[in-house]
Amino acid sequence: MISAGFVYYLSPMPQNISTAPRTERAILIGISGAAQREQKMQEYLDELAFLTQTAGAEPVRTFTQKLDTPVAATFVGSGKLEEIKTYVQDNEIDLAIFDDELTPTQLRNIENTLSCKILDRTHLILDIFARRAKTSYAKNQVELAQYQYLLPRLTRMWTHLERQQGGIGMRGPGETEIETDRRIIRQKISKLKLQLKKIDTQMALQRKNRGSIARVALVGYTNVGKSTLMNLLSHADVFAENKLFATLDTTVRKVVIQGCPMLLTDTVGFIRKLPHHLVESFKSTLDEVREADLLLHVVDISHPGFEEQMQVVEQTLCELNVRNRPTIIVFNKIDGYLTDDTGEPGLPPTRPSLSELQKTWMADAAFKTCFISAKYNTHIELLKDMIAEEVRKLTFFNSPQAAKRV
Repeated sequence: MISAGFVYYLSPMPQNISTAPRTERAILIGISGAAQREQKMQEYLDELAFLTQTAGAEPVRTFTQKLDTPVAATFVGSGKLEEIKTYVQDNEIDLAIFDDELTPTQLRNIENTLSCKILDRTHLILDIFARRAKTSYAKNQVELAQYQYLLPRLTRMWTHLERQQGGIGMRGPGETEIETDRRIIRQKISKLKLQLKKIDTQMALQRKNRGSIARVALVGYTNVGKSTLMNLLSHADVFAENKLFATLDTTVRKVVIQGCPMLLTDTVGFIRKLPHHLVESFKSTLDEVREADLLLHVVDISHPGFEEQMQVVEQTLCELNVRNRPTIIVFNKIDGYLTDDTGEPGLPPTRPSLSELQKTWMADAAFKTCFISAKYNTHIELLKDMIAEEVRKLTFFNSPQAAKRV
């Protein structure tokens, strides 16, 4: 706001000066030990690098250390922290990102030593969610998770809940006077919970008013192609991108497959070490999964760790009490599986063919399986046949879920 009586003159911007913000340079830090093997740690750091790129930063180097448990004061040992400090000072590093959640004490001590922005995996995911949330409901859910994360970690970088700096990790509330701001944040948390409760009631009413039509939900790890498959099956225009958490807002479309009408739902993707605050905040969004009559568990078959990703999803479904719901396991991205360079570091020297793969544990799976490529429309008609067959089995005089709604 410009005060009356003052005139501000803006000089023209020189033509040779770029106004584009500089991409932040990040280092990644992880530990391996009794609870986490070195190979597993490397997989997590690769995923952390992808999260960092999704947030808009450039991961330039990783630092690892073998520790059975994190050091209470600084997460890594003092010698490793000094090594990291030297690298940060010599290479213009903007932020250091840790693969595990840091305690307030660790956060303070590391920040004092490195003199750069410090984020942990939880904070990074919260920042990505803050960027990706589009609807007011998703924004409220993310904001609630941010406040719950921030409450025990109030730092000097914030001033009365207003952003003071730009860049990754800087979307969210902040503080100046600790006690005053703790009270403000608690009040804000209470207010957000009331707002979300009100929206939950409205959404529950909307689900009830949908009647007895079959409900099919796409679930899976983040970045496995759920939104691409959603667009293919429903001819919708859901945002899809090769980044983690490209879609946060639940999308529901009415579709007809092989003469069977149904409601198709795209949901937020799951991820390893998903922050507890986000799980709690997004429980209402996952109500769409609880209400589903049929689940399409989408898996990225081209990912070397796809089996562990499946376990993460199945564990989350167990927590939602929907593990035994009728399910089709959709192995997506077979184009990537078939064309992947099997000599790449970290991959086995040879990989079984898809036909061989289907004869392994997948042949004995409790649920039906289908191998597709949503990107290239491969075997989509086969998947549609399977979906229609399962929906016909549900039809609504035989389905316990449906009987409750009729």
